Amino acid sequence: MISKKVISFFTFGVFLLIAGIILMFTKNPQATIIMTIGLIFELIAILIFVWNKLKK
Repeated sequence: MISKKVISFFTFGVFLLIAGIILMFTKNPQATIIMTIGLIFELIAILIFVWNKLKK
């Protein structure tokens, strides 16, 4: 079962990626930073998920 922490990191990462894409269309200079932070949250969620699977 996927923990609530993984779901939380994943959904926040997806939110940041979508926000970054919207900001890219508006030519906001901070769009790449927002997208990068979103990708980092996605990687953290993947690492937590894999770590939990390896512990079992």
